[in-house]
Amino acid sequence: MAITSEATTVWKGTLFEGSGEVGLDSSGLASFPVNWKARSEGVANTTNPEELLAAAHSSCFSMALSLALAQAGNPAESIQTTAAVTFEAGKGVLGSHLLVSARVPGLSEAEFEAFANDAKAGCPISQALAGIPITIEAELA
Repeated sequence: MAITSEATTVWKGTLFEGSGEVGLDSSGLASFPVNWKARSEGVANTTNPEELLAAAHSSCFSMALSLALAQAGNPAESIQTTAAVTFEAGKGVLGSHLLVSARVPGLSEAEFEAFANDAKAGCPISQALAGIPITIEAELA
């Protein structure tokens, strides 16, 4: 069964002086202010498309890794994933770097890295980001 998720942004003004608000329509859990300065200068308390993309990538990857580990009989106690998505004005999104730390009893570091690399390749958001470099650092906690 296919699920469609929705978010809506209302933008007012020009790109550089304007601002908007993005709402998570499907869940209704949150809405966030968004503006150009957050994207180009890293302004606090305002999000940007790349931060939202990083949230999607880190959560999708964690789910993919959790599934793969459990299916192999090595369920994780915990997985922490940070996705760092880099944007440069005039160039666009340059890449996503996954930093992963997990507790997986009975798994060697080499085995874990193999699972992490497979999850990176198989994660639907990684696949959607196929046009940019995706790098990973994975370690057992």
